Amino acid sequence: MKTLQEARITLRDYRPTEIPLEAGMIPAAVAVILHDGDEGLEALFIQRAVRAGDTWSGQIAFPGGRRDPGDADLRATAIRETMEEVGVDLSAAEPLGVLDDLYPRTPVLPPVVVRPFVFALTARPTIVVGPEVQDAFWVSFRALQAPAARGEVIVDHPGIPRRVLPAYTLGNRTIWGMSERILTPLISLVS
Repeated sequence: MKTLQEARITLRDYRPTEIPLEAGMIPAAVAVILHDGDEGLEALFIQRAVRAGDTWSGQIAFPGGRRDPGDADLRATAIRETMEEVGVDLSAAEPLGVLDDLYPRTPVLPPVVVRPFVFALTARPTIVVGPEVQDAFWVSFRALQAPAARGEVIVDHPGIPRRVLPAYTLGNRTIWGMSERILTPLISLVS
C-alpha cells in the first residue's frame, strides 16, 4: 500500500521536464492533491460540468485551469483554480513537487501547456464544488492499479475523431487524455 510518506520521498528528488512557452501557447496549471486514505494513497479528481463551448466538458480531471494575469506564478494558478473549483485552500498545503509539463496531443484543442503541482493534505478537506465542476471525488492508487482499471477506451468526443486511448475506468468514470498522462507517470514514480 503506497503512502504519502513514500510519495514525499520520491517526489523530493524528481526534476520535471518544462516546456518553454512559445508565441500562442497558453500557460495553465493543475493541482494533484494527495492524501492518505483507508486504502493508502489517494488523489482528488473532479468531473467538469457539462458546458457548451468547454473543450473538456464533462471530463474527469484534476482541479486547475489557465493562468490569470493576477497569478504570481503557475503554482498560484493551481492554488486559485482549486479554491474556485472545489473550495479547497492549498495555500498552506505541503508542496510535494512538480511533474512534467504537458500539452494536448489533439490539434483541435487549445494550445495550453499544463504544469501539474503535487500537494499533500493530512486530512480530507470539505469539498464545495463551484459552477465549473459537476462532482469531486477521491480515488485510491490501489484502485487505479487494479488490473481491470487500466485499459483502452474508445473516445467519441466532439471535434476529436473516434480513437482508442489508454485510460483508467472506475465504474462509470473514465480518466483519459491529459489527466491519464499526468496520473500514469505519477503512479510509476511512487510505486
